[in-house]
Amino acid sequence: MLVREWAAREGLNPQTVWKWCRTGKMPVPVEHTPSGMWLVHDPKYETQLSENIQGRTVCYARVSSSDQKDDLQRQADRLKAFAIGMGVEDPEVVMETGSGMNDRRRKLNRLLSDPTVTRIIVEHRDRLARMNAGLVESALKAQGRQVIIVDDTELDDDLVRDMTEVLTSFCARLYGRRAAKHKAEAALKAAHDA
Repeated sequence: MLVREWAAREGLNPQTVWKWCRTGKMPVPVEHTPSGMWLVHDPKYETQLSENIQGRTVCYARVSSSDQKDDLQRQADRLKAFAIGMGVEDPEVVMETGSGMNDRRRKLNRLLSDPTVTRIIVEHRDRLARMNAGLVESALKAQGRQVIIVDDTELDDDLVRDMTEVLTSFCARLYGRRAAKHKAEAALKAAHDA
């Protein structure tokens, strides 16, 4: 789990815990990731996954463009911390750079077609797919597999979200994938202000 989360559960200041991590004074095991993040492995908070579920658990991190490499590594670290908090001993992390608007993501396609992968952990629903992520979840559920979404909070109501997805799709075709989201947001704002 993340240092901030462990500090909150223990009633400690996060700055104190980070200092303990750096100086080697932590009372529980910690891990320092290549991106500089500290992960706390406290056995009393790490709940074990149920034994009846067999198969691999894979953390899937995705960003849209290559200039977001740092964000990709941080996202992967957060997913790994979440998986370890669930009780996965050595979570596999798959990182990919590609648009969420199409199906041209080889690594995700490999995960979806691999029957040994029983759980796919993603940070947000749109990291899996910008549109129709529910269809992917339903198809996996029918096979006895699951998608675990770490942060499933949605600020928009259903109608606004659906409209945003449709506008994003149309704008992606007109303006290209990268600018699609911004164009869709501008169109929604213009429609709302009118």
